[in-house]
Amino acid sequence: MKTLENHIILFDGECPMCKAYTQAFVSTGMLPADGRAAYQNNMDSVCPVIDKQRAVNEIALINLNNGEVTYGIQSLFKVIGNTCPVLKPFFNFKPFACLMSKFYAFISYNRRVIIPAGTAGDSYPYQPTFKLQYRIAYLLFTWLCTGLILTGYAYLLTGVVPLGGPLREYFICGGQLIFQGIIISIYAPDKLWAYLGNMMTISFAGSLLLAIVMILNHWIAFPAIAFPLYFMAVAGVMFLEHFRRTKLLGLGWTLTITWILYRLILLAVILAA
Repeated sequence: MKTLENHIILFDGECPMCKAYTQAFVSTGMLPADGRAAYQNNMDSVCPVIDKQRAVNEIALINLNNGEVTYGIQSLFKVIGNTCPVLKPFFNFKPFACLMSKFYAFISYNRRVIIPAGTAGDSYPYQPTFKLQYRIAYLLFTWLCTGLILTGYAYLLTGVVPLGGPLREYFICGGQLIFQGIIISIYAPDKLWAYLGNMMTISFAGSLLLAIVMILNHWIAFPAIAFPLYFMAVAGVMFLEHFRRTKLLGLGWTLTITWILYRLILLAVILAA
């Protein structure tokens, strides 16, 4: 595999996702062993004239020979294109590059709610810029995907929970988004968008776990009782993750209690219908 020599990529050392994919670049030989560094500790020493805020928002790739810096999706294109030249025509195709740039921004500006940083995640002077349009897009995306998967899983719970209309799960998921949004707007309005992003990541991740069983159900004959039991197990994992994330955000038990309360009330209403 061809290595992009004399380059270093500056990643977010507080972002587990950024650590993982830049380490993959090094492990696969796309970058040399010293070809990655956390910007929190190395930005000034590697390139004093770098646009620091842009490097925080969009991963920076620095050419150590001439000091040239590329950002965001262009950095990734340069690393991947060096190893796989056959892909360069796609990277140079403007509609594709524009689409991937938007996708990259969608992930990058939401990375701290997809996989949150630790308790010291806000200690560095430069933090990812908050862009409302990308957070709203993320909330809509996770809501629609979660509603779609839960609608499919509802058919596996018909022995325990009555089957509702085709939009029931979308309303339930969207309703919780609104309900919790009202609560945190009163409780901690400055953390509204951070909390909602984390909450919807939990819902989306839980739905993906349910989707695994839905897929396996095409090949494995699970007993009917397995589906509600698995659903409750996933709900338990989501509860623990919700508590962990609210703790990282410096929020107390209030939002976890209301998160559970909403679900219990909806369950009681559905069973009573």
